[in-house]
Amino acid sequence: MLSIIKRDGTKEAFDKNKIFNAVYKSTINSKQGIDEVLAKTIALKIEKEIINAKEKEFTVEEIQDRVEVLLMESNRKDVAKKYILYREKRSDIRNSKWKTDELQKSIWANKYQYNNETFDEWIERVSGGNKKIAKLIRERKFLFAGRILANRGLPKDNIKVTYSNCYVLSQPEDNLESIFDTAKKLARTFSYGGGVGFDISKLRPNGSLVHNSAKTTTGAVSFMELYSMTTSLIGQRGRRGALMISMDVNHPDIESFIDIKTDLEKVTKANISVRINDEFMRAVENKEKYQCKFKVESTKEEILKEIDAYKLFTKLITNNWDYAEPGILFWDNIKNNHLLSGDKNFKYAGVNPCAEEPLPEGGSCLLGSINLAEFIVEPFTSSAIFDIDKFKACVKDCVVGLNEVLEEGLELHPLQEQRQTVRKYRQIGLGVMGIADMLIKMNIRYGSEESIKLCEKLSNIMLNSAIEQSAMLSKEFGPYENYDKKAIIKSNFFNENLKDDVKDLVKQYGLRNSQILTIPPTGSISTMLGISGGIEPIFNLSYIRKTETLHDQDVYYKVYTPIVKEYMDLKDIVDENNLPEIFVTAMTLSPNERIKMQSSWQKHIDASISSTINLPYEATVEDVYNIYMSAWKNNLKGITIYRDGCKRSGILLNDKPNKKENNNQEKTNKLVNNKEIEEEKFICPECGNEAVIPTGGCGICLQCGYSKCN
Repeated sequence: MLSIIKRDGTKEAFDKNKIFNAVYKSTINSKQGIDEVLAKTIALKIEKEIINAKEKEFTVEEIQDRVEVLLMESNRKDVAKKYILYREKRSDIRNSKWKTDELQKSIWANKYQYNNETFDEWIERVSGGNKKIAKLIRERKFLFAGRILANRGLPKDNIKVTYSNCYVLSQPEDNLESIFDTAKKLARTFSYGGGVGFDISKLRPNGSLVHNSAKTTTGAVSFMELYSMTTSLIGQRGRRGALMISMDVNHPDIESFIDIKTDLEKVTKANISVRINDEFMRAVENKEKYQCKFKVESTKEEILKEIDAYKLFTKLITNNWDYAEPGILFWDNIKNNHLLSGDKNFKYAGVNPCAEEPLPEGGSCLLGSINLAEFIVEPFTSSAIFDIDKFKACVKDCVVGLNEVLEEGLELHPLQEQRQTVRKYRQIGLGVMGIADMLIKMNIRYGSEESIKLCEKLSNIMLNSAIEQSAMLSKEFGPYENYDKKAIIKSNFFNENLKDDVKDLVKQYGLRNSQILTIPPTGSISTMLGISGGIEPIFNLSYIRKTETLHDQDVYYKVYTPIVKEYMDLKDIVDENNLPEIFVTAMTLSPNERIKMQSSWQKHIDASISSTINLPYEATVEDVYNIYMSAWKNNLKGITIYRDGCKRSGILLNDKPNKKENNNQEKTNKLVNNKEIEEEKFICPECGNEAVIPTGGCGICLQCGYSKCN
């Protein structure tokens, strides 16, 4: 077998297709145009030279030097020039750190840098010695999620940390001991830096009998304040603790749950979501009655409550319109569309705080995201293409990298139930970010039919590449502990989405991971890279940043979103109003376009997707109703609505200020449709900046990077 020596000293099989691709991509947008024959000719010449030089091992650099010579000897000096410039660019990337602005530097220094380590030392630490992962990070093609970037490689003797961003706890059982044990588990997990989600549907409804001096209980909803308060007590570096509490629509207290956050003083430290099933949604559609039921095991009491499904759903969406909560989890879609849907011994217990990771009891979301914007060849031109081959290779390398982190962090989880579940199921969450930037670089409008088709193709490629790599890891190290071959191959998700050759690999070797793909919001890491987060469109073309002069005067200036600035500089555009139609934003896209985009990815994502549809102040309750009905019919697993100027807008990130020290909020008057409304303006508690965006269930300050998933 022919092999070459890579830059890191390792060897890999020689592949003439890599030479063909490199030369071919250099012909794109060259002076004389695309030339496949030239690419094929040079690839074959290089292969022949290597075969004939039997006693010599070639390095990557030597092969690339030889490609340069052959290009210079050809009649395509224009291609030779582009190839040489590309090599120089890649060399610069390998030998220097990222080019970052003040915000990006601030996020890195405040959230992820440890003890004044250098950029190179940081990459070495977080990559764990994996040279492929280090290369991808340096090239801005991949980043682990925040807990890994902050905590991996730290001394473990005196620092208690986790590599997982979030966990799902077991549901509190219907007794006082379990209810308070859950609060204890929350505190312990938060202290390690993890976020938490859990469901309270096992707790009996208000007015049910109890065997103590109270005689009847105040109900499941009354304990939410305990969990919210617990979240507020535990601080974390660079962010606040994140909590998701969910309840099933079958619970008799569901109306109280839906209303709890209409009081802005209550449950201020948690996101809340309702688990909704298909039967309920059909009842909503047909305006039928629906029965909520709960059986108290200890007293054998059965509580039944008939509700008007449409009326309850209207209350839910009205609160969502007015207060941005609760969110909706389409639980049947979540239960039925994943790799373990045929496993009778497996079930999801809840979701993480941003809802992109349904997990079993004790499950963790170990996350990392691929930056799609870095896979575009000849960006911003009519010949721009997406580099499929490099994307496939990146997906496989990232699956390996996440499994290495998982293995390394097995003993670092805060609770025993978490350590056990991670061993049994080995969930990872490989996602994407920079989708909006990718589309702009390819001159494709986000939400267009062309964008939907491209994303369906990419999500399919990503799934099959990831599953293939997990199967090969299973061949080497064995499948996850609770692997059940018969259950996996019964899964509709497995049968409908995987290619036959990938299915055969799984049947032969098993899977190293029970859950593989997700799309989280990526707020801090995507902002640090200067790209759009997760599946979100760019939030705005520009925003206003505040700075202080030497005389303590506030100076406001316009800052363009990085992809917008890059395009304007390249095309010599000075006015953002002259940008082409590909520059759509969160506020200008139609909800239907957002839903179609999410659906194009959800088809091939075995976990879920964190996504926020931003609506203007003028949006109606009926608009929200239509969005959720469309989301359900398009088989989404969940979605979030955020209406500009809603009553929760002023407390997106910061704690509610003391009445005597109202320095974290300001109130301004805004004229909308000739009606003056009072609007709360968020001011970041860390830096005093006003440029804050809600994204994927989180909010992030565009001045200092402060973030909070609430």
